[in-house]
Amino acid sequence: MEILTFTPPAQAAEDKQLDKLSTKLSTLITDLQTRDIPEALVADINTQVAAANTGTGDAKAQRKQVRQSYNEVLKIARTKLKLVPKGFYRVVYMPLGMAGIGLPMGVAFAMAIGNMGLMGIGLPIGLVFGMIIGSAMDNKAAKQGRQLGVSL
Repeated sequence: MEILTFTPPAQAAEDKQLDKLSTKLSTLITDLQTRDIPEALVADINTQVAAANTGTGDAKAQRKQVRQSYNEVLKIARTKLKLVPKGFYRVVYMPLGMAGIGLPMGVAFAMAIGNMGLMGIGLPIGLVFGMIIGSAMDNKAAKQGRQLGVSL
């Protein structure tokens, strides 16, 4: 079974947001078509593509349907196939670095100095640590061939 091709709706020519969403979904579908995907997951992806292809109504309803289909296909790729978009881990690990590394570091620094106003100093440090860890994981995913052609 082969993954269906997404055809952008007619309103995409006039609506910039719909055009951008349609391009993202088309890129994602094209990338998935080149990969070896189990039949059960192809059926799930085809359901979402068919829903996006048959969407009717005004541009707002079309945007909602294309966005929903894009998110569902991306969720299937991420959870079942372990494929991630470009920059995924960086986006995930930035706030984790701020909360898990930066905040405790800032509290320790503020307690050592005796001025709790300096507690926020650790947040940018944690942000940098999170970006470094996330970028390293993104590079690892790219080397393993688990990175999709779309970005967040």
